[in-house]
Amino acid sequence: MRIGLMIGPERGRYRHKVEQLIGDAQAAERDGFTSIWVPQIPGDFDAFTATALIGRATGRIELGTAVLPIQTRHPMAMAQEALSTQAVCDGRFTLGLGVSHHWVIDGMLGLPYERPARQMRAYLEVLNAALRAPGSVDVENDGYRVHSPMDVTDQGPNPVLLAALAPVMLGIAGELASGTILWMADERAIGDHVAPRIAKAAAAAGRPAPRIVAGVPVALCPKDEVDSARAYANRVLGHAEFCPNYQRLLDRGEADDVGDILAAGDESAVVERLRAFRDAGATDLAVRVLALGPDRDARLESRKRTLAFLASLCPEL
Repeated sequence: MRIGLMIGPERGRYRHKVEQLIGDAQAAERDGFTSIWVPQIPGDFDAFTATALIGRATGRIELGTAVLPIQTRHPMAMAQEALSTQAVCDGRFTLGLGVSHHWVIDGMLGLPYERPARQMRAYLEVLNAALRAPGSVDVENDGYRVHSPMDVTDQGPNPVLLAALAPVMLGIAGELASGTILWMADERAIGDHVAPRIAKAAAAAGRPAPRIVAGVPVALCPKDEVDSARAYANRVLGHAEFCPNYQRLLDRGEADDVGDILAAGDESAVVERLRAFRDAGATDLAVRVLALGPDRDARLESRKRTLAFLASLCPEL
């Protein structure tokens, strides 16, 4: 199992966002992590821009988005940006896509959120054709009528991962994408629900075994601080379990909230939990480091200590 990091712009500190992104990415590559996953946070730094920036500042590590909502970009525009980013990253870019959530697409943006799986299938038919560029893209389906050139770069491959949670979306991910990137999925949800469904769909489509990238928060801490770490995770990351899409995925596993998914404790406890994700079928980890402490200096030290420990695991897991 490959170990990657989820990094992204911190809220506030506007003048330092670019500097911090580049520094975090260079450190991740230097420490031996295999991938970096950049989230698209509503109202914050653009994930494509962030990926391109760190693509020019690194030379080996895989770079991906986790994830971009499809409703805000036409598939041809998405392909144009993805191919441009691929050229900047010299072939190391992976495009992570999703249908987001009703409270973002409808509530924040005022766009329709109807039959998202059907929309994703139609979207991917156009996007996949465009990512095979250079050439003409000619696709007509229930959602799009496209006859357009695409000639950004011939650099590839251009893998796509879907934030696939429900059975239908997992089938689409296995059939039309390279795998899935997950959040709010514990070991049981991956082993019993995600892995068998996406693998079956990929095999039926004659595609290679799919990647399963598990987003897992990690906090290295003493055993007697685990409960408080889980409570803190629920405060800072816990809004997601109120999304119906995530709630249905939580129902597939044993976790009730993000605190239950948090890999927390001393070194042996964290290793045991991460190995459980591997054994359930995760091919990659996208680790979200949860820094702990009463003040900024303590949290910086917690983050530094956790990152160093995770880096030591890269060759092992």
